[in-house]
Amino acid sequence: MPRQGAIVAVLAIAGLASSFMFTLVVPIQSKLPELLDASREDTAWVVTSTLLAAAIVTPISGRLGDMYGKRRIVLVLLALLVVGSVIAALSPGIIGIIVGRTLQGAVVGVVPLGISILRDVLHENRVDTAIALISATLGVGGALGLPISALITERADWHLLFWVAAGLGVVVFGLVVWIVPVSVLRTAGRFDFVGAAGLSAGLLGILLAVSRGNEWGWTSPAVLGLGIGGLAVLVAWGWYELRIAEPLLDLRVAARRPVLLTNIASVAMGFSLFASNVVYPQMLELPVATGGFGLSLLAASLVVMPAGVVMMVLSPFSGRMARTVGPKLLLVLGAISLIVAYGFTLLFSSEVWHLVVANFLIGAGIGFGYAAMPMLIMRSVPQSETGASNGLNALFRSLGTSTAAAVVGAVLATFTVGAGDAAVPSPTAFQLSFVLGGAAAVVALVVALFIPRRHAAKERHPSLPE
Repeated sequence: MPRQGAIVAVLAIAGLASSFMFTLVVPIQSKLPELLDASREDTAWVVTSTLLAAAIVTPISGRLGDMYGKRRIVLVLLALLVVGSVIAALSPGIIGIIVGRTLQGAVVGVVPLGISILRDVLHENRVDTAIALISATLGVGGALGLPISALITERADWHLLFWVAAGLGVVVFGLVVWIVPVSVLRTAGRFDFVGAAGLSAGLLGILLAVSRGNEWGWTSPAVLGLGIGGLAVLVAWGWYELRIAEPLLDLRVAARRPVLLTNIASVAMGFSLFASNVVYPQMLELPVATGGFGLSLLAASLVVMPAGVVMMVLSPFSGRMARTVGPKLLLVLGAISLIVAYGFTLLFSSEVWHLVVANFLIGAGIGFGYAAMPMLIMRSVPQSETGASNGLNALFRSLGTSTAAAVVGAVLATFTVGAGDAAVPSPTAFQLSFVLGGAAAVVALVVALFIPRRHAAKERHPSLPE
C-alpha cells in the first residue's frame, strides 16, 4: 500500500479541486449576461446548477461508495468534473455552460468519500488529523481559488477557467488511480433507486425555492409550490426509507442524537461561512463613493484569502485537539470564533485591515467547525455507514450555504442606495448581513453544547466504533 501520507495528500488535493468549483465563475458572474447573451435570471443558473448538483449528488454518492467502493465512486465524480469542464470550455452559449457546471457540481461528493476512505485505510492515531485536513479543503479551495480565477479572467479568455478545471480534474484522477488503494470494505445489498429519486426530487424542490426566491418572489406560486412540494416529497421519502430493508440512508442512524445535532449545527455553520463569502467581497469591491473600499476583484480576493490559509494551517492542530479533548470542543470553539468575527466586523469595518482580521477569525471558526463535524459523525455511526452519513452531513452544510446565498442576497438587494442599475447595497444591508452571520454562529454554538460526549453516545449504542 502507498504511504499513508501520500493518500492523505492526494485526497486533500481532490478536496481542493472540488471546492474550487464554487468560486470558479465568481470573477465573471456579473458579466455573464453580456458574455452569454442571456438574461441575468437565466445566467443565475450557472451558479445555481452547481449548488443543486452538489447537494443532490453528495449523499447519493456516499451510499454508492459504501456499496461499490469509495475509490471507484471518487473516480466517477472526477470523471464527471472533467467531462463537465470540457463541455463548458467548448460551449459558446448558456445551455452548454449550465450542463457543464451541473456536472462540475457533482465532484463535491469526493470530500465526504475521501473522509470515509481515511477511516478505512489510516492508522487510528492519524485519522483525526487527516480528517481535519480534508475538511479544511472545503473552505481552502474556494479561498485560494478565487484569486486564481480572478487572475485568469483578467489576463485571458474566460473559457480558460474551464480548461484549467478540466486539467486539474485529469491530474487528480491520475493521482487517485496511482495512490489511493481500492476500497475493500463494502456494504452488501441493493441500491435504493426509489429512495435516490425521492431524495433528489424533494431536495430539488426545496433548494430551487430557496435559491430562486429572490428572483421569482417568495410568495409566488412557483416558489411556494416547489417549497411545499419538496417538503411533502421528503416526508413521503422518509416514511418509505423507514419501511424498507435496504434504505438509501438509514434514518435511524441519522436520528441518533450526536448525528442529528451535528447535522443541525452543520446547517448553521454553512450559513455563517457562506454569508462571509457573499458579504466581504462585495463590501471590498464597492466604489468608495458608495461606502465600499473600491478594490479590484483580485485585490478583494487577496483580502479574504487568509481565511483559507488559516483553515489549512489549523488542520493538524485540530486533529491533535480532537484526540485530546474531543471534537465537540472543536465545534464549540469554531462557533465562538465566528461569533467574534462577526461581532468584530459590526464594531470595526472602516479599514481594509479590519476585514483582514475578521477573515482570520472566520478561517479559524470554519477550520475548527468543519474539522469537528465529520469526526463527530464517524464516532457515532457504524463503519458500513460512513460514506452515506458523511454525505448526509455534507448535504446539511449545502443547505446552509444555499440558504445563506438566498437570505443574504435578499438583504443586499432590499436595502440599497441609488436607483435602477446604479443601486448598490447600503451600510444597513451589510450590518444586517453581519448580524445574520453571527446569529447563525450562535445557533451552531447552542446546538453544539447539547451534543453528547463520545462516551455517553457509546454507552447508549455499544455497537458504535471505538
